[in-house]
Amino acid sequence: MEKLFEDFSLGLFFWQAVLFIALILLLKKFAWKPILDSVNSREEGIKNALDSAEKAKLEMQNLQADNEKLLKEARLEREAMLKEAREMKAKMIEDAKTDAKEEANKLIAAAQASIETEKKAAIAELKSQVASLSIEIAEKVVREELSNKDKQMKLVESMLSEATLN
Repeated sequence: MEKLFEDFSLGLFFWQAVLFIALILLLKKFAWKPILDSVNSREEGIKNALDSAEKAKLEMQNLQADNEKLLKEARLEREAMLKEAREMKAKMIEDAKTDAKEEANKLIAAAQASIETEKKAAIAELKSQVASLSIEIAEKVVREELSNKDKQMKLVESMLSEATLN
């Protein structure tokens, strides 16, 4: 370091200082300013990108909230539709049961009426057959009774006595 102080020249120092200051001025004008401008523009671009990203994040959150709301509404609507379908199904089943009961009651009533009609017809026919058999039996009995004169007279007298009693 002593050698450095011994070889020191004031003129050389002056010219080196002037050249250094000129170099700094040239660098400031032609290099630092464009570098600082590009750094500042890059910083501004990054800041804008961060702001855009924040806005996009907020927008995504809003979209997610909207999607959740839409999903919730869709679920509620689906549940309402399913409930309505279940109610319609139950009503249709109940209506079908009621119609079936009414139809069964009509069929039963018709069958009972048919049975009653056939029963009355059978009773009428039975009465007719009983009457016809009774007449045949009475006819045979009367023939048997009336075949003999004494029996005829006895019968006439008993009828007359009964007629006077009444």
